[in-house]
Amino acid sequence: QVQLVESGGGLVQAGQSLRLSCATSGLVFSPYVMAWFRQAPGKQREFVAAIRWSGGNEDYADSLKIRFTISKDDTKNTQYLQMDSLKPEDTAIYYCAAGVRWIQNERDDRMYDYWGQGTQVTVSS
Repeated sequence: QVQLVESGGGLVQAGQSLRLSCATSGLVFSPYVMAWFRQAPGKQREFVAAIRWSGGNEDYADSLKIRFTISKDDTKNTQYLQMDSLKPEDTAIYYCAAGVRWIQNERDDRMYDYWGQGTQVTVSS
């Protein structure tokens, strides 16, 4: 049984940082790509960042690339999202996702096979 478990969310003030983690278990092979998406209240889920497990190529939403950094630890089957200079508009539930097959558009959430339960990030002004 494949499981993705996020952690690290919480309540912070604007300008502070958080690091989210997503621990993966149950995959027979390494994923092709892992990503972070977020969903704010009343809004659609949106792409945040993705990382190719082989090679480590990264992709970011244009508006977030300066403040957010995605990374991974192969030995722990864990990916991370470092979020700096947080803003109130970053408030959302953050989800990690794993795609086990080749994905043409890693920004499309329909391409992913497995999802975590989400972790709440709240940024106060």
